[in-house]
Amino acid sequence: MRLLVGRIGRAHGIHGEATVEVRTDQPEDRFALGARVQTDEHGELLITSHRWHNGILLLGFENILDRNGIEKLRDTLMYCEVDINEPVGNEDDYHVLQLVGCTAYLESGEEFGMVSDVINLPGQDLLAIETSYGEVLIPFVHQLVPVVDIKARRMTVFPPVLSEGA
Repeated sequence: MRLLVGRIGRAHGIHGEATVEVRTDQPEDRFALGARVQTDEHGELLITSHRWHNGILLLGFENILDRNGIEKLRDTLMYCEVDINEPVGNEDDYHVLQLVGCTAYLESGEEFGMVSDVINLPGQDLLAIETSYGEVLIPFVHQLVPVVDIKARRMTVFPPVLSEGA
């Protein structure tokens, strides 16, 4: 599956490096030396330099040797082909696309709603679940979402207490 992994920002210095807005949990893998990323406007780009500077990822690309070349790539979105069903290092890690569309059930087995989005926040992720009450946000932590079965497209949730008319 083609996933968005970053956006090229402004040029950094005069030697053809760009700042990158990282949109992946695995920047070391996706932007490693020799890795290739796809773009819609500029085809495939080969990464020739990779370094962090004050918490900002800087990348260099093959055949782009100066600031003017990088400025032509500004705001370009970068994509990678990713197998979202490939096992990950931690069994509790999921791709957003694996969670969206899963049906959420209460501990009693009653259907609660469907996951419509995963909101990434600095402290934790939130599941946005469409229910008969409207959208309910549940922190994606083991205490509130103890069971996730990606193959069956279902999960068990402990939602906040809902009052009628809420």
